[in-house]
Amino acid sequence: MLHVTKSSGLTADLIAIGVRDVTDATAVRAAYSTDASLYRVVPDAVAFPASTEELHACAALAAERGVPLTMRGAGTSIAGNAVGSGLVVDTSRHLNRVLSVDPEAGTAVVQPGVVQADLQSAAAPYGLRFGPDPSTSSRCTIGGMIGNNACGSRSLGYGRTSDNVLALRGVFGTGTPFDTAARAADGGPATAEERALVELAAGELALIRTRFGRFARQVSGYAMERLLPEHGRDVASFLVGSEGTLAVLSEATVRLVRPPAHRVLVALGFPDIVGAADATPAVLGFDPVACEGMDRRLVNILRAQRGDVVPPLPRGEAWLFVELADDDAGALRKRADRLAAEIDCLEATVVTDAAAMAALWGVRADGAGLAGRSPAGLPAYAGWEDAAVPPEGLGAYLREFDELTDSYGLTTSPYGHFGEGCVHVRLDLPLQRADGPQVLADFMAAAADLVVAHGGSLSGEHGDGRARSELLPRMFSPEVIRMFGEVKRICDPDVRLNPGVLVEPNALNADLRFPTPPSRSLGLAFAADGGDFAQAVHRCTGVGKCRADTSASGGVMCPSFQATRDELHSTRGRARLLQEMVNGTLVEEGWRSPEVHEALDLCLSCKGCASDCPTGTDMASMKAEVLYRSYRGRVRPRTHYTLGRLPSLLRLGRRIPGALAAGLRLADAVGPLKRLAGVDPRRSLPRPAPRAWAPDDVPTLDAVDLGSLDHPVLLLPDTFTTQFAPEVGDAAVAVLRDAGYTPVLPTDPVCCGLTLISTGQLDAARSTLASTARALAPAVEAGVPVVGLEPSCTAVLRHELPELVTGDRAAGLSAATTTLAGLLARTPGWTPPRLDGVEVVAQPHCHQHAILGWQPDADLLAATGAEVRPVGGCCGLAGNFGMEQGHYEVSTAVFGHDLGPALADRPDAVFLADGFSCRTQAADLAGRRGVHLAQLLASPRNHPLQPSRR
Repeated sequence: MLHVTKSSGLTADLIAIGVRDVTDATAVRAAYSTDASLYRVVPDAVAFPASTEELHACAALAAERGVPLTMRGAGTSIAGNAVGSGLVVDTSRHLNRVLSVDPEAGTAVVQPGVVQADLQSAAAPYGLRFGPDPSTSSRCTIGGMIGNNACGSRSLGYGRTSDNVLALRGVFGTGTPFDTAARAADGGPATAEERALVELAAGELALIRTRFGRFARQVSGYAMERLLPEHGRDVASFLVGSEGTLAVLSEATVRLVRPPAHRVLVALGFPDIVGAADATPAVLGFDPVACEGMDRRLVNILRAQRGDVVPPLPRGEAWLFVELADDDAGALRKRADRLAAEIDCLEATVVTDAAAMAALWGVRADGAGLAGRSPAGLPAYAGWEDAAVPPEGLGAYLREFDELTDSYGLTTSPYGHFGEGCVHVRLDLPLQRADGPQVLADFMAAAADLVVAHGGSLSGEHGDGRARSELLPRMFSPEVIRMFGEVKRICDPDVRLNPGVLVEPNALNADLRFPTPPSRSLGLAFAADGGDFAQAVHRCTGVGKCRADTSASGGVMCPSFQATRDELHSTRGRARLLQEMVNGTLVEEGWRSPEVHEALDLCLSCKGCASDCPTGTDMASMKAEVLYRSYRGRVRPRTHYTLGRLPSLLRLGRRIPGALAAGLRLADAVGPLKRLAGVDPRRSLPRPAPRAWAPDDVPTLDAVDLGSLDHPVLLLPDTFTTQFAPEVGDAAVAVLRDAGYTPVLPTDPVCCGLTLISTGQLDAARSTLASTARALAPAVEAGVPVVGLEPSCTAVLRHELPELVTGDRAAGLSAATTTLAGLLARTPGWTPPRLDGVEVVAQPHCHQHAILGWQPDADLLAATGAEVRPVGGCCGLAGNFGMEQGHYEVSTAVFGHDLGPALADRPDAVFLADGFSCRTQAADLAGRRGVHLAQLLASPRNHPLQPSRR
């Protein structure tokens, strides 16, 4: 998606020299004003070069105009390395190709915007991988990893990025193009800049040998040790970790490695995190690939945010996750057993199952997002994020660090790469106070002195950035600081590349992204944030998991980014716009701002971010609140009256026999009628059932004594089942009866108000939900479970109901509501039918994934013996979203990312989708008929639904 803005100034000049994808649009500048750090700097323009020539043109024009230039990949920088005034250049959109893989040499040539996980996918067919694996590997770029010298959990086995970069191409800040693999006639470096760097190091051998490369995670400053003769005077690895302050990179040749054939994870439990740190040197004697530490504080945050989803852990309050690898499975298991037996810990568990290992590593991988909330429940900020000390001193350092945070009244959730002495923390600094910036500065100075006293480094992998560059004189002597200045003078004498970082640094408490004043929610409660909309939008800390490819992750977030590859249309990009809206600076028109509505327009309200985002940033709820405030008491877009009030219109259409079906057939055949309703004319309208579902053999609440029934269950007759898919309701009744339940229906029609919520009609939604809670109260008060068939409606009763309606009735209904699989999973004595030999492509509904969970469905399907392939991502229809004009292309692109290919890959499989939207999208775009779980379970052993063609 291009954001070309033909205006005067920098953007116009870039367009004139052939940079085709560039913008100075307010919305995009806001989205790029911060990364995953505590800093906010609004750029003048953002460029997305489509070629090396365009990239070099950006650098040349910035130099000519005297404009600061900051390189950016995925924007996951925690130290403020990827924000800047002037021009920000994002390579992730176009310069993102793996140019070649040489399996014999064990190398790959990549562009800087290649996502690390994509490089792994390209190398995997050859049995190779790129060694460094930061927790953001699903979205971080190789260029960003080179900029910050990223390491990751397995750096014990594979080293840092600097250990795995063989050659670089690009242009220095002087404007000189370079290729570090090229050589001059005398065999030396090919450029004057490279020669000057080598000569500088040659004159400071003693200083460099005594102050640099003292332990593996000494990342702060420039990597002068790489220029030593004993390290081959390696300019390429020297540039790694220079944070974009010396050169603009256009291409990298990286080393690939062949990992051992077998892995095992040993989880060790300890009384506290200091005990885990003290045990680390002994663990290193077993030659681990990874040794990661964390304690109860991080686990408690995970449980508070997502419920009881933490895999079983050994007894203790802190843990080490130790990964061992070997080509010999037997030798590996013996080494793991010996480690578990010999390390002094409370309990040890050896994990060999791949899924169990992935679940444990998943807790660790989400650490950066989870730690965005402190143990005290307050926002926690990056800053003192990844300091490192030699591993043998880690326990002593952590003891004193806890004392330091206590003295400032701060709480933390430390975790990290204990095997290399690197610790990640977030701090609940009082930035909302007037003295907050000074508290930050004072603490950072004290923490720097502490880590230096332990022989450590201010940064262990993320670079110094804006957060720590000012502190470098506390770690290095004046002679070293002067040497850094000479490096900058050689490569970027005009200080145009990422100014304010490393050399001549900005104050660490300048340009902070302050918490904004409270903004009380008027629609949804935002209970987890105390009713404060501003606090809710600041949940986004920028870790960027919304940019991860759902095909690999199996999650849902963020379908619009998957379709557009546009930062503005990611969860993070939207959160940045909303942050700017509530602080009232860059986005000045508040809730009705065109920039805000542009960003939110392509949000599918899939709610994937509510669970997939490590910080729980729920953009669907935020969109509903924005629409509510924007249109409350005003004329709304026409789709709010048509699609937003669809349940009422459908019930109204049923009052005249045949009118609903005739009306929908006419509208489907006449494009202008669709346009009049705000529906894209390329969309087909669903056909209503001849009659609304109201089975004669299922009693209603007013006709029965619940106490006299055998295991009563209240079946929720949602609009889509009732009006379009009565066969789903019939199947559900049959399954419930087979499981020993007596289904009961509400006396009168009920509704969850989902379409009202998604269009921001929250007053009407509140009234609708309150009415539903009253109608179902007799069953809920009698302890009868409420089973929903349409996942989105079921999720509303679980999540939005208590956000909109207060009181015991709403809370009780929310707690009583479950899915069909959720009920069957806790039904003693019931077993599902056997479906051996049946192949199933299953699309978990986005709302179910986010709010209710799909694990009961997965377990039930496994028990049937069916071969099931769950599909990640969203179907793309997402209720009213895909029907609306202006959304068709994105809707179909989302379908084509995950679900479409999965259906094409298995043309004869049963397509299982509980969501009416999912079934409609597949039928519309792929001609595939979908079935509900109830239909699958109600079918006979010889399955009549295969193949599932419409």
